[in-house]
Amino acid sequence: MKQVVQNYKSGELALLDVPVPGCKPGGVLVRSAYSLISTGTELMKVSEAGMSMVGKARSRPDQVAKVVQSVAVNGVPATYRKVMGKLDSYTPLGYSLCGVVEQVGAGVDDVKVGDLVACAGNEHALHAELNWVPKNLYARVPDGLAPRHAAFGTVGSIALQGVRQGESRLGEVALVIGLGLIGQLVVQLLTASGVRVVGADPDPARCELAERLGAAACGDPASAAVESAVAELTDGHGVDQVYLAAGGGSNQPVELAARLCRDRGRVVDIGKCRLDLPWNAYYEKELDVRFSRSYGPGRYDPEYELEGRDYPIGYVRWTERRNLACFLDLVARGGVDVEPLVSHVADFDDAVETYRSLKDGELKAVAVLFRYPGQEVQAEAPVVAVPAVNVRQSPVRAAGTPVRLAFVGAGNYASSMLLPHLARRDGVELSTVVTTTALSGANAQRKFGFTAATTDLDAVLGDESVDAVFVVTRHSSHAELTRKALLAGKAVFVEKPLALTEDELAGVLAAVEESGNDRLQVGFNRRFAPLLQEARKRFGARTGPASLRYLVNAGRLDHGSWYLRQDTEGSRFAGEGGHFIDTASWLLEADPVSVYAVAPSGNEDLQVVLRYPDGSTATISYVTTGSSGFPKETLDLIADGKVLRLDDFVRASVFADSGAGRKRWVSSRLPKARDKGQNAELAAFVKAVRTGGPMPVPLESLVATTAATLAVQAGLAGGAPVTLTGAR
Repeated sequence: MKQVVQNYKSGELALLDVPVPGCKPGGVLVRSAYSLISTGTELMKVSEAGMSMVGKARSRPDQVAKVVQSVAVNGVPATYRKVMGKLDSYTPLGYSLCGVVEQVGAGVDDVKVGDLVACAGNEHALHAELNWVPKNLYARVPDGLAPRHAAFGTVGSIALQGVRQGESRLGEVALVIGLGLIGQLVVQLLTASGVRVVGADPDPARCELAERLGAAACGDPASAAVESAVAELTDGHGVDQVYLAAGGGSNQPVELAARLCRDRGRVVDIGKCRLDLPWNAYYEKELDVRFSRSYGPGRYDPEYELEGRDYPIGYVRWTERRNLACFLDLVARGGVDVEPLVSHVADFDDAVETYRSLKDGELKAVAVLFRYPGQEVQAEAPVVAVPAVNVRQSPVRAAGTPVRLAFVGAGNYASSMLLPHLARRDGVELSTVVTTTALSGANAQRKFGFTAATTDLDAVLGDESVDAVFVVTRHSSHAELTRKALLAGKAVFVEKPLALTEDELAGVLAAVEESGNDRLQVGFNRRFAPLLQEARKRFGARTGPASLRYLVNAGRLDHGSWYLRQDTEGSRFAGEGGHFIDTASWLLEADPVSVYAVAPSGNEDLQVVLRYPDGSTATISYVTTGSSGFPKETLDLIADGKVLRLDDFVRASVFADSGAGRKRWVSSRLPKARDKGQNAELAAFVKAVRTGGPMPVPLESLVATTAATLAVQAGLAGGAPVTLTGAR
């Protein structure tokens, strides 16, 4: 079988062929399905192995002390041989996995062959195809819990034991310092216990993730945001508990804990950070400092872990095995959600390369899973392709001639939001309107002054005097009509969505390549809204990753609306979700690289999380179950000590902390009506058609937004984050 090993002397990592372990009495032989990389503990070990001998000594003074003691007892030569022999040996990695019982040892009667179990232990739950696991270090996986989620059992137990040490109570406020894998789980466990949580981490993406998973507020510990949030939630008294889930050599975590904890509060050390306690600060508040030892009672006790001697429940309620079973139950019942923590799933055969990518910083991750042979790939890691775009410049039109426009469709949106702007625009001639019924065409001709009305699309596409075609029909026809108009050499303005499937999107781009005509605009109008444009200008440039939150209170549709015909017109989000993704991408100045979507059963509400190349994230909450009296769209953009707030396109504000203090800009007056940018968008499109200049939105961006919208449905079906392959 194969196993991941490391030589601590040379730093070499290898996927080694080793013998299959025997199935000893008191345990089970488990074939791994998924194992979890601890991006904190394991990467620290991998990094230490790559250090010089001096570096290793500095990082592990405890081991140096043992060497000094050995020299005193055994002498230098014997100690040297012993130390070098130990260093120059392969050691295992891993301690958290889920797998299937392949063989049951004597004395085990609580599981059988074929059962799915979660396993713990840095000697028994290794990154290996097969492991022998003693009785007290495994727990059965509840029915319905996915193996990839059960693989979090051990790290979940570590977080759970830390929360137990904090003795949190309903209504209290806690501070979690360090929002890596353990910190994120601590946040969720505290939230599930009725505790309000403030998080502290220098990584904005991790802060945003923790807020999405239940934290009341998060921020950089070096900024004033964390202290302000604690003051607000506790009326200035300080938090009841602090959980140290950070690593590294900085003493900042314990100093921050003392500053923000209330009198006689509790400080729990879960991670491995520097602990030079500032005596005055801890003495004056009489802080209770506690250590959380790994998975729980039983850890490091060979009689418990190896010999299977359990502690009586009346004396020790939560042993490490009971913690493991408890955490699995919480995940199975939805009390804890580990899926958003999964940054990457790698095939076990790629283990060495995965560690290298993590160590070098190429792969930035909260949690990484190894997937072992026999596990389904497609369901775990869905992918949506972002097709490449071959753009070529279109010829410039003759100056001074009006732009002749044809409309395909003249329904409610076209008649209320597009045509009124175009009908009164200089330099525009409404040439022909194409509808499926003669009467609707006649009405549009009468209201907006079209030269002609027809039901013959081919006649319009063949009319060389028509410069541009607007496609404003039902969603299912958009891609095909766009394709035909592009092949006919027309500039095209198509209302969202551009396509409902990957095949439809590919068909549109094939028409671009075949015709050399890239003159395409999708009706993503919000980026053109004057209020949002002004707010973005006031927000200014940013240097670090951003967090964007977009709440869309979409409301319920009337019974019988064609929007509800998902079998032909796609889902409701597929129809209009591109609006919100495009707005987020425009504000973040990039296209998304992955999409994660979840939906509660029984309604159309969605939570969509987009990840961007620089670590920025955008969360779109698309809800249909809210109050009709609440604004439809609210948006917050947060980065670099600045916040942009948009309230339903009637009010915008920007807050900024600077060296000179705090600054605030608020839109000076409410507009007469919500302006979501349609007029400005149409002006930009008409100008591009008239001059032959670039289209208002690059085609690559339109394609990326469409692919991301399609990825939402793929993510819901697959239950996992979707990678956008080819994304820039």
